[in-house]
Amino acid sequence: MPGISMRYIVDDVDAALEFYTRHLGFSVALHPAPGFAILTRDGFRLLVSGTTGPGGASQAMPDGRKPEPGGWNRIQIEVADLEAEVTKLRQAGAHFRNDMVQGIGGKQILLEDPAGNPVELFEAPKR
Repeated sequence: MPGISMRYIVDDVDAALEFYTRHLGFSVALHPAPGFAILTRDGFRLLVSGTTGPGGASQAMPDGRKPEPGGWNRIQIEVADLEAEVTKLRQAGAHFRNDMVQGIGGKQILLEDPAGNPVELFEAPKR
């Protein structure tokens, strides 16, 4: 399975699987252990790793820092109608970091997965 993937550290792999498959259109490609899974969407692979376990993603760095969810780096998912997506996600109980913002490049909002990792939902300007 060569290619490029992004890894998110999550508190609960099962909650991440539920969130990404139910609300954002991902499919589970592999779930070999409770603390790890690979999700796919449109050729993109998202690796979700728990904060504990034998895998390398959960191991502390030499200086003692431990991998944790959150941060600001994020995946971006382009949607056709951002307002409709936000309404649907809010009705499902999703949490957003901000309100929708609009700039010269389009509209966006930051959705949080169950572990607090950001997912940018983006709508390109109508041409």
